[in-house]
Amino acid sequence: MSKIDIDALSRTVAYNINISDSDMRCALVSLDDELNEIETGRRPIPIDLVFTRAILRRAQKVRDRF
Repeated sequence: MSKIDIDALSRTVAYNINISDSDMRCALVSLDDELNEIETGRRPIPIDLVFTRAILRRAQKVRDRF
Protein backbone atom coordinates (compact mmCIF):
# COMPACT_ATOMS: atom_id res chain seq x y z
CA MET A 1 0.00 0.00 0.00
CA SER A 2 1.41 3.38 -0.97
CA LYS A 3 1.52 6.34 1.36
CA ILE A 4 -1.10 8.99 0.65
CA ASP A 5 -0.10 12.62 1.16
CA ILE A 6 -3.43 14.05 2.27
CA ASP A 7 -2.07 17.58 2.64
CA ALA A 8 -0.66 17.65 -0.89
CA LEU A 9 -3.85 16.23 -2.39
CA SER A 10 -5.94 18.69 -0.38
CA ARG A 11 -3.95 21.63 -1.73
CA THR A 12 -4.26 20.28 -5.28
CA VAL A 13 -8.05 20.07 -4.91
CA ALA A 14 -8.28 23.45 -3.18
CA TYR A 15 -6.37 25.26 -5.92
CA ASN A 16 -8.16 23.50 -8.79
CA ILE A 17 -10.27 26.18 -10.49
CA ASN A 18 -12.44 23.51 -12.12
CA ILE A 19 -13.86 22.48 -8.74
CA SER A 20 -16.26 25.04 -7.33
CA ASP A 21 -17.01 25.52 -3.63
CA SER A 22 -20.49 24.22 -4.35
CA ASP A 23 -19.08 21.08 -6.01
CA MET A 24 -16.93 20.46 -2.96
CA ARG A 25 -19.83 20.93 -0.54
CA CYS A 26 -22.06 18.60 -2.58
CA ALA A 27 -19.32 15.98 -2.69
CA LEU A 28 -18.86 16.16 1.08
CA VAL A 29 -22.60 15.87 1.72
CA SER A 30 -22.84 12.86 -0.60
CA LEU A 31 -19.81 11.27 1.00
CA ASP A 32 -21.14 11.84 4.53
CA ASP A 33 -24.51 10.36 3.50
CA GLU A 34 -22.78 7.29 2.09
CA LEU A 35 -20.64 6.86 5.19
CA ASN A 36 -23.69 7.18 7.45
CA GLU A 37 -25.53 4.57 5.38
CA ILE A 38 -22.58 2.20 5.65
CA GLU A 39 -22.30 2.79 9.39
CA THR A 40 -26.04 2.29 9.91
CA GLY A 41 -25.83 -1.01 8.07
CA ARG A 42 -22.89 -2.00 10.29
CA ARG A 43 -20.74 -2.68 7.23
CA PRO A 44 -17.01 -2.07 7.10
CA ILE A 45 -16.12 1.46 6.02
CA PRO A 46 -13.78 1.54 3.02
CA ILE A 47 -10.59 3.39 3.88
CA ASP A 48 -10.72 5.19 0.53
CA LEU A 49 -13.89 6.97 1.63
CA VAL A 50 -12.22 8.05 4.86
CA PHE A 51 -9.23 9.43 2.95
CA THR A 52 -11.49 11.17 0.44
CA ARG A 53 -13.45 12.88 3.20
CA ALA A 54 -10.23 14.01 4.88
CA ILE A 55 -8.92 15.42 1.59
CA LEU A 56 -12.13 17.32 0.85
CA ARG A 57 -12.41 18.72 4.37
CA ARG A 58 -8.82 19.94 4.34
CA ALA A 59 -9.29 21.39 0.85
CA GLN A 60 -12.25 23.37 2.16
CA LYS A 61 -10.12 24.74 5.00
CA VAL A 62 -7.38 25.74 2.55
CA ARG A 63 -9.93 27.58 0.40
CA ASP A 64 -11.40 29.32 3.43
CA ARG A 65 -7.96 30.83 4.11
CA PHE A 66 -7.68 32.56 0.73
